[in-house]
Amino acid sequence: MSARVQEDAAGKLDTAFDDIGEQQLKNIARPVRVYALRAEGAAGAPPANMPSTVAAPPPGAVPGVSIVVLPFTNLSSDPEQQYFADGITEDLTTDLSRIAGVLVISRNTAFTYRNKTIDTKQIGRELGVGYVLEGSVRRSADQVRINAQLIDAEKDTQLWAERFNGYTSDLFALQDEITRRIAVALNLELWRAEAARPSQHPDAVDYIFRAGALLIGGPPSRERYAEAIALFEQALALDPQSVDARSGLATDLASRVVDNMTDTAAADLVRAESLAGQALAAAPNSSLAHYAKGQLLRAQSRYAEAIPEYEAALSYNPNWVHASHALARCKFFTASVEEVISLEEQAIRLSPRDPGIGGWYRQIGLVHVVQSQTDEAVVWLEKARNAAPAHPDIRAHLASAYALAGDTERAAAELAEARRLSADDRYSSLARLRAVEDFGALVPKVCNLLEATYIAGLCKAGMPEQ
Repeated sequence: MSARVQEDAAGKLDTAFDDIGEQQLKNIARPVRVYALRAEGAAGAPPANMPSTVAAPPPGAVPGVSIVVLPFTNLSSDPEQQYFADGITEDLTTDLSRIAGVLVISRNTAFTYRNKTIDTKQIGRELGVGYVLEGSVRRSADQVRINAQLIDAEKDTQLWAERFNGYTSDLFALQDEITRRIAVALNLELWRAEAARPSQHPDAVDYIFRAGALLIGGPPSRERYAEAIALFEQALALDPQSVDARSGLATDLASRVVDNMTDTAAADLVRAESLAGQALAAAPNSSLAHYAKGQLLRAQSRYAEAIPEYEAALSYNPNWVHASHALARCKFFTASVEEVISLEEQAIRLSPRDPGIGGWYRQIGLVHVVQSQTDEAVVWLEKARNAAPAHPDIRAHLASAYALAGDTERAAAELAEARRLSADDRYSSLARLRAVEDFGALVPKVCNLLEATYIAGLCKAGMPEQ
């Protein structure tokens, strides 16, 4: 057990929880809505269609990404609370096993290590895993604190550690919320860690990991997309039948069109359509293939058709926060505006430090723009700009919000930056913007809302009609 966990065990539960505010803690105790009708991951992130659990591989046979979730330790004074710690362990085992490419040791095998003091390296050798997740649960009155840490089994070094807090008014909802947050964070961390491992002879899987890790390493940019696409191309050259390589490449090609970060949009979409079709034909149950198809349809302004693709991806893994965000975007453009903020808030709650969070803030800001809640829109869009300063569309949204709030000087500055960052000239005129963003594909209600608010703001910011 780590020194951090031991230190927590020795002390009393401090009520000044430092991870999230009190209102957010109260929100955690509410039932979690699951949209199962799970990019980060991010564009190019891993699919989520693995079976629930697998048995331990032979000792010494360490697959690329393999992990055991050791039984969480009950640090509460009441031994009866062990069931809650065991529930966290079991839920994490299930959630992590939904990440494709990750081998998760079965619960029955993992529980044989309960209450045993065994070196992490030994566990890695015995189970043939590269990573170990361990943690503790402490409950005091109506509050719970959970600590978790990810360990590199080969080096016996800590890669990641976090604490999660909440109220116990609804234990099942709290357990679900916390395990989902840990699973989302670990998904990102496992990909970063695996991509950072040295490889003298890279294979297709290695290139896929490196491509996925690129776009979870920071906000989207032209450079990140270009590098990730090049890596997926290398993976596909080594394994032309790889569903993950096809899906990841299709996703990134379509995503950079969505993010207005390519000079070859038409060619990107033609290639993405072919790759996504091949991936779905080969693996109709692949969540990443469905996500890739959704991104393609969204890039083509076919929002209603994209919705079932994102819902299919989420049905395989409700924790896929980037699929939740993409679904929210399509809900907005198909006039289901009332569903947007809850979807984005769920993504923010599950992955509060996500590299793609700027896009989530932007969508909430746009909802406030069209609802004429200008002050709220400015707050969210400034957060979006700070999280993703190189995103031209965020700059344009903020320009509109500033103008609607009467701050024309800031509005003009943001509009100029949007023009500089844009891959095309869509922000040269309102007519050009309507054409490039295909306002004709929008339902009349959304089109009218955008015209009366977002477009009116851009006009005030100095964008000419023609």
